[in-house]
This record gives sequence, C-alpha cells and structure tokens, in this order.
Amino acid sequence: MKKNLYLYLFIFSLLINIFTYVYFDNKAKFNQSQLAKAEKNDKAASDSIRYFKQVLEEANYFSLENNDNAAEYFAGQDIAALSEKVRAGIDKYNQNKNGNPLVEYPAIGGVPFLINKIKILNHRWIIADFSNGKAWGEVLIKYFVDSNGQVTYEPLQTILYSDTVN
Repeated sequence: MKKNLYLYLFIFSLLINIFTYVYFDNKAKFNQSQLAKAEKNDKAASDSIRYFKQVLEEANYFSLENNDNAAEYFAGQDIAALSEKVRAGIDKYNQNKNGNPLVEYPAIGGVPFLINKIKILNHRWIIADFSNGKAWGEVLIKYFVDSNGQVTYEPLQTILYSDTVN
C-alpha cells in the first residue's frame, strides 16, 4: 500500500510539474509576442513621428522663423516678438467697424470682412485668410518694419472665393 501511495504521489508531482512547466512556458511565449507587438507599434510610431516632422519642416519652409535669409534681415531682433507685433497690428485692423481695411472688399450683407488667420512667410510678405462668416478669401500682404519698430502694411492682392458668396 505504501508503495502505491508513493507511486501516486510521484505521478501527481510529475503532473503538477508538467502543468507548471507548460503554464510558464506559454506565459513566456505570450509575453514575448506582446513585446514583439509593442516593438512593432513603437517602430511604426517612430516612423510616423519622423514622417510628420518632415512634413512639418516642409510646411514651415515659408515662415519667418525658419527662413534664414529673412531672419538675417532682422538680425539682432527677437523674431518671436517681432512676429507677435506684426500679428497684433493685423488684429488691431480687425477692430475697425467697417472690417479690416487690408481685405479691400466691402461688407457683404452688412457683415464686414475680418482676418482670421495669418502666416508670416518671410521678412516682407504675409498670407492671410479672411471671412465675414459666409464668404471667405485670402489676401497677400506686404509689410515693412521701419527703424523705429513701426510696422506698415500694404495689401498686394486679395481674392474672394466666388463659390462662397451667395
């Protein structure tokens, strides 16, 4: 009887060891597959970040901050502060009750045109988006910063998209 008991205990412990081995082996394989998936996702995310950085660099090629020649023109001046001053000047024109005079279009339906968004292209030009809520367009603006720091603006060309005018 004792012999049978030892045999059963041996078989039982062998089965427990086999089940434990299989369990931990499968767990290790699962962890490795999860790690491989995470590494694959990490590589895809890194590739996406690299791609979007490149796209952003290309999109910002025409900007005051990234244009070395334009920045050299304003040597010794804070480009960010200058950029903010130029933006503030255009925003100030939006306070006009007849609309922003840089747009060069009269109010349509009693609603004046205001500049919504601007991009400073270099040390001389700005492109801006304008709208009156229904009709919209774009304007190319020439600006100049004099030695006193005063900014003057001159609209070069304005386009109103005809399909937005009712």
